[in-house]
Amino acid sequence: MSALAAATATSTGEAVQFWVLGTVAVIGALSTILMKKAVHSALSLAGTMIILAVFYLANGAYFLGVVQVIVYTGAIMMLFLFVVMLVGVTAADSLKETLKGQRWLAVLCGLGFGVLLIAGIGNAKLNHFNGLGRVNSAGHVEGLATLIFTKYVFAFEITGALLITAAVGAMVLTHRERTERAATQRELAERRVREGVQLPPLPAPGVYARHNAVDVAGLLPDGTPSELTVSKTLRARGQIRDVSSQALNDLKALEQASAERLGREEASK
Repeated sequence: MSALAAATATSTGEAVQFWVLGTVAVIGALSTILMKKAVHSALSLAGTMIILAVFYLANGAYFLGVVQVIVYTGAIMMLFLFVVMLVGVTAADSLKETLKGQRWLAVLCGLGFGVLLIAGIGNAKLNHFNGLGRVNSAGHVEGLATLIFTKYVFAFEITGALLITAAVGAMVLTHRERTERAATQRELAERRVREGVQLPPLPAPGVYARHNAVDVAGLLPDGTPSELTVSKTLRARGQIRDVSSQALNDLKALEQASAERLGREEASK
């Protein structure tokens, strides 16, 4: 019993590896759920999958480790990431429930999967399976290949068909074929004239002001700032300087100086 305990004892390096990488894997899994941007969630999930591959390699399951990196992280996860980036899923889309009650259904499915996972691990821990040595006598990879291409060949082919369908669906969603001729610049200008929407070009930043800084709204002839002349990003950040009062004072001073100059000219005549 002591020999068996010594053979199955965990070394210090394995313990450090488990606690460090396990903590990072849990953080990545939580980030996958809590991140507001879908791209960040996909990257967090990819990092968690890579750490799981390291766990497989550390436990001697080299085939599972390589498959985890090549198939899941390298192919399926990157496919999800590219689809998210091309389709343009935003945080606002995740707040819209296309199916009523889908969040509660996802929670129930997650709890059910957790129960099945715990039951499977407990069954493998408590029971002793016979015949594993005979099946894996030629090697783990050969034994797994024999099962995949004989007993589970139909499930394997169906899974491959589903992945191919997902790839084709992603390309269909991201590809937009133009069914009509693109409008020329002249046609767009004529359309704006007919619709009467923003006929002249937008005023540049700093019009009727002392400088042309991008954080200064252009002023209309009556001295009021125009919101069309500054970036929406700067307006959202609160980085816009208001010079309307200064411009009005300068305009009044200019009008007063002009009136005094005209008065002197009339007096001289």
